[in-house]
Amino acid sequence: MKELSRATFGAGCYWCVEAVFQNLKGVEKVISGFMGGHIKNPAYKEVCQGTTGHAEVCQIDFDSSIISYEELLEVLWTTHDPTTLNQQGADKGTQYRSAVYYHDDTQRAMAEQSKLQVAPKYWDNPIVTEITEASEFYAAPSNHNNYFNNNPTQGYCRVVISPKISKFKKQFADKLK
Repeated sequence: MKELSRATFGAGCYWCVEAVFQNLKGVEKVISGFMGGHIKNPAYKEVCQGTTGHAEVCQIDFDSSIISYEELLEVLWTTHDPTTLNQQGADKGTQYRSAVYYHDDTQRAMAEQSKLQVAPKYWDNPIVTEITEASEFYAAPSNHNNYFNNNPTQGYCRVVISPKISKFKKQFADKLK
């Protein structure tokens, strides 16, 4: 069995993040959840209230022989706005912050370098993405996983996620499954 690497990113609503990263060659699994807060086992409604300190994140298991961590970072920088503090589009609150949660010192160094060198190629304003050591991951309720694929006609999916996926697929056509 092949050994997978793990990346954890916060980039607004985890439904959007999941829908993007699921489409990449080399990505084996994407799970929506929460990280970075100060209470154990937060409920979705608690996180939505912004009182737990958690960010909505996706935990991404990937085969680094097919797609690199640096490539995942480039996708991250281009598929959300890392210049808006605690907001992505109409989604506002600390739970929607832009964050890279690193799992080792190599990922930390890669994320910091990418934030300084790659992200500014796509964005004119300062990058506000936090780069923080990964902490305990709490999976979202099961009906929140694979959300876009299971609910493509839902309003948020049609208005927010579908256009994001279309743009992403054009930009990264060579990296799609």
